[in-house]
Amino acid sequence: MSALPQVSAARPVASAVAAAPLLAVDAISLTFGGIKALTEVSFEVRPQEVFSIIGPNGAGKTSLLNCVSGRYRPSRGRIAFKGTDVTALRPNERCHLGIGRTFQNLALFNHMTVLDNIMVGRHHLLKNNFFTGALYWIGGAQREELEHRRAVEEIIDFLEITHIRKAIAGTLSYGLRKRVELARAIALKPDLILLDEPMAGMNLEEKEDMARYILDLNEEWGMTVIMIEHDMGVVMDVSHRIMVLDFGRKIAEGAPEAIIENPHVKTAYLGADVEMSVVADAGGPA
Repeated sequence: MSALPQVSAARPVASAVAAAPLLAVDAISLTFGGIKALTEVSFEVRPQEVFSIIGPNGAGKTSLLNCVSGRYRPSRGRIAFKGTDVTALRPNERCHLGIGRTFQNLALFNHMTVLDNIMVGRHHLLKNNFFTGALYWIGGAQREELEHRRAVEEIIDFLEITHIRKAIAGTLSYGLRKRVELARAIALKPDLILLDEPMAGMNLEEKEDMARYILDLNEEWGMTVIMIEHDMGVVMDVSHRIMVLDFGRKIAEGAPEAIIENPHVKTAYLGADVEMSVVADAGGPA
C-alpha cells in the first residue's frame, strides 16, 4: 500500500508511556466443548494506542475480540477495562463503559437508511427512561435529539459518506457498508474500538481510505484501537504494537519492526523466508 507511510520504527503513542493500561487481559482461556479456542492469553493495551492482532485463520483472533466485547465469557482469566473487572459484564454493559466494535461479517440493518443505522449507535446515550420519559419529552428531548443528530452528521462528514446518508444500507456496495458499520461504532463514543477485519473484501483504494480513517480516529479523535487485520501492509503501517496468535496461544508481542523479524512469527504466519519488503508490498494471507 504505497499511499500509506512506510514503517521504519514503531509509531509513537500519544499518551504517556507510564499511563495505566486502558485494557488488561489476564491469562484468559476459552473452550467450546473439548476445543481450546484460547489458552492463557495475556496482554495490555495503552490509552490512544493502535494494537493489532494477527495470526493464521483459526488462531483465535475473533474469539479473543468476542471475549473483550462480552459476546463470549472466558472459561478462565480476567478482563479489566479502565481498572474495572468486566469479565462477567454483558456486551451492553461494556458498551456503556466505552467499548465499541465492528464485526467481521456485516451487522447492519439493511432495511434502514445510513443515517438511521448510525443513529442506532447513539441509543445507549439517550437519557430518558420509563419514569422520566414524559417530563423529559416536554423538557429536553428535542434538544437532545438535535445534539445526537449533530454528532452523527460530524461522523458522516468525517467518513465522507454525506452522499449516501439517506440511502438504504442494503443497497450499498460492500466497501460503503463497511464504512457505515464503522460510523455506527464511532457513534457509540467509545474510548476503545474493536475492529474485526475492517478492510476485508476491499480494493486498494478502499483500504487506503479505511487506513486513513483509523489513523485519524486514533490521532485526532483520541480513540484506542484494537484491530484484527490480514493485510500486513496496513498492520505494519498503522500499528503501535502487534500481538501474534497461533492455535489460540500468544507467540509474540511487540513493535512492528520486531514482529516482522521474529522467527516464530515467520514460521507460524508470514512464512519462514519472508522479507519485510515482500510483506509490506504483498499483504498477508487471506
